[in-house]
Amino acid sequence: MTANPTGIEIGEGAIVAFRLFEIAHTIDLGRAEAIWASEARSASRSRLSTTPAKAVAFGVPPVVLSLDPVTLTLDGIAVQASLSARLYDFGVVSFAMRVPVAALPWADFVARLNAVDRLVGAGNGADIWQARLEQVRILLAAALERPTSATLEEDYLVGVVHAFPDRPTAAELTQRIDLAPLLSGESRALSAGARTDLLRQRFSYYTDDLVVLTWDRAFIYEPRGESDVMDVIEVANAQLLELRSYDELLDAELPRMYDLVETARRTMALFAARRFANLARRLYTLVAEVTELTEKVDNALQVTEDVYLARIYSAALELFRVPTVSAAVDRKLAIIRETYTALYDEASSRRAELMEFLILILIMAEIVLAVLRH
Repeated sequence: MTANPTGIEIGEGAIVAFRLFEIAHTIDLGRAEAIWASEARSASRSRLSTTPAKAVAFGVPPVVLSLDPVTLTLDGIAVQASLSARLYDFGVVSFAMRVPVAALPWADFVARLNAVDRLVGAGNGADIWQARLEQVRILLAAALERPTSATLEEDYLVGVVHAFPDRPTAAELTQRIDLAPLLSGESRALSAGARTDLLRQRFSYYTDDLVVLTWDRAFIYEPRGESDVMDVIEVANAQLLELRSYDELLDAELPRMYDLVETARRTMALFAARRFANLARRLYTLVAEVTELTEKVDNALQVTEDVYLARIYSAALELFRVPTVSAAVDRKLAIIRETYTALYDEASSRRAELMEFLILILIMAEIVLAVLRH
């Protein structure tokens, strides 16, 4: 155990590592819950622990699956961590690994959080996460609609404290400890500007709670043991992941669309109208599917009356650049909408031209027949 210059010790807390994957176009949550329960495993629908449903609620409550615990070796110490998975109807699974902490000096708490990050954080722990991912994919295959093998993923790390022995207020806590090493993962001192940016997103509702958010880490001091803030952070990460997948899908679709349009335009006039119409229908279907799913993502969490959680949720969305990715998806959808509208117009024009040509042929045929008869 290291020296404890701050004199502050964690009474009870946890380090929670999230890893999120896109596994399907959509997930039939009712069927997934039934399948998991039939395997003699625990499955339940999520709800925020203390917030009234009318204030903050999931659009479609995700399903929480219990998984077998895993033993981690953190700086030579064997620690058992619990595991769970949360399924969202828009095709994302979020794994949460919880490492319990008790009677640990603050410096050791920071060191252990960094050890968890090195073992299972961004770019690490592939064996652990992939094994659980394959378990979920295989067992719930029947509930996955259009499963994907995409490797797109997100991760997030949270240090949670539920109790300090001397019960400091949030103001006292920030005076006694330096949150920068925990939130940044850096052992070297940060510049004043970097520290200011790192600690910018701070929130407290009562005098004895504190939430600090960054791009990839968060610190939560919650003496009442509530998990709503972590749930909100997880939903924001799930939304980011799904919107990133749509963005990549549309990035790949746009060049293909341009190529198909050019191919259709080089087609003989006799067949071009049908080509344009078929391509327009295909693009319309794509837009309809992505629009439906983005609406599901946007409505994953509905915040109405809980101002505190609403502020944290909005800050998380901004930090994770969810509005930016969403705007990019909307721009690409707009391009595709304009393209299929133009294709329908061109298809109609080509049909009109074909009809005019056929009418001229018929008139010429009538004239020729009349001449031959006389």
